[in-house]
Formats: sequence, C-alpha cells, structure tokens
Amino acid sequence: MYTRVTADPIDANTVLAHVGTADDGAVLTFLGTVRRQNDGLPVRGLRYDAYTAMAERTLASIAGEANQRFHPSRIAVVHRTGELGIGEVSVAIAVSTPHRVDAFDAVRYIIEELKQRLPVWKKEHYVTGEERWLEGAMPPASEVSGD
Repeated sequence: MYTRVTADPIDANTVLAHVGTADDGAVLTFLGTVRRQNDGLPVRGLRYDAYTAMAERTLASIAGEANQRFHPSRIAVVHRTGELGIGEVSVAIAVSTPHRVDAFDAVRYIIEELKQRLPVWKKEHYVTGEERWLEGAMPPASEVSGD
C-alpha cells in the first residue's frame, strides 16, 4: 500500500507505478481534478489545507480498510494540498486486483471515505474574487487524538 499527502503536483503515472502485478487482471485509476464551476459559480482555483499527520494516518487507514474488504493486490492513494488551478489533479487513486469488480468497489470505497473522513479542507476561489470554505466532515475524536 502506498499513501501520501503532498503539496507537490500529482503525476498519475507515478501513482500508477505503485500498483499492478502479474496476477492482476484489472488496474483502475481515479483522478479527481479541479473543475471550473461548482454550484453554478465560476471557479478560478482552490486551496486544500490539511492536518498532514492526521490526514496521512486517515489515508492509510482508509486504504487498509479497502484492502481488508476487497482484497486488492495493491493500492496507491495520493491527496494534494496547497493552491491548485483548473484541471490539476487533487486526488489520485490506483488499485490493482485479479478481477475488475473488486477494483471498482475498492476505488469507490476509498473516494467516498476520503470525502467523509479525510481532514483536508477545501477553499474555492471564484472568478468574482470571492472565496469560500466548503463544508467537510469532521474526523472522529479517536483520529484527532491519534488513538
């Protein structure tokens, strides 16, 4: 398993290089990118801030859960922080499995759990000059304390 929170741009090929074995019949990649509009508002970019140590623990935990549930051969998950422009990759997930169904299920599980639990906050910058922090989910107290 490979998990990372980084301020560096995410290269999909680098993430993909962490998965895939000779026993896998499926390699699935998901890339979340910055779009130019949200809720009808034109976006010019965004910023992700994170409690990095906790985010890395949570990311590893989510990947571990996907590993236990779907038994992929390999998982790689990278989430970006800092300022991102339109079209830049904010999250990359790659999973390899012997069969495609498990790969799709694992990737879906990982992205949905990240959206709910990862202590990363998103601030959108709009074309009008306004900015807004988007609502997110608060991680459980056990993750905040590091238990």
